[in-house]
Amino acid sequence: MAEPRRQRARRYRFEGPAALAVRVPEVLDSQYGMYVWPCAVVLAQYLWAHRRSLPGKRVLEIGAGVSLPGVVAAKCGAQVILSDSEELPQCLQRCRSSCLMNRLPHVPVLGITWGRLSPELLSLAPIDIILGSDVFFDPKDFEDILTTIYFLLEKNPQAQFWTTYQVRSADWSIEALLCKWNLKSIHIPLHSFGADKEHLASSSLPGRHTVEMMIISLV
Repeated sequence: MAEPRRQRARRYRFEGPAALAVRVPEVLDSQYGMYVWPCAVVLAQYLWAHRRSLPGKRVLEIGAGVSLPGVVAAKCGAQVILSDSEELPQCLQRCRSSCLMNRLPHVPVLGITWGRLSPELLSLAPIDIILGSDVFFDPKDFEDILTTIYFLLEKNPQAQFWTTYQVRSADWSIEALLCKWNLKSIHIPLHSFGADKEHLASSSLPGRHTVEMMIISLV
């Protein structure tokens, strides 16, 4: 795939008793792994709202793309690993570019493809939190995603998967798959962490979309 031409460095600012500014290289053509979707801003806001719990936590972001949530977690003191499909080198390079843009040159970037037990997945160090923003985009990927999540949670029974998703269809559901993989989910209201705003983190995107958040863990 040819590298898209229309690019910019986009700045997101998270407010509170303290403030955090993050810049990411965004591609304006809205390609899957190269655009900051509303779900990423909402998940990053959740991390910012829980920033005091993040120092020292071991965090893996899957399907990271431009990596806004992972970068925020790293800025808040977490030990972050970013990952995207090993079949999408341009997305892995986007992860690296986001790290360099935010002075995080030592954050590892791994190729991890959902549903595949690769050496990179098998050799991962223990983790506490898995992040995924808008990974539940295409229903054909849902079971592969949960296969990977189940594998990680089984290796790390106390870990949690923090994920945001955009409701695009009334038929959208992973409830049957969660039951199949013996996973439980907890819905997190956006207002509970200040993400129910139309303009969030200097973005006009989240409030114009139906974004939800849940935490998935072992039953």
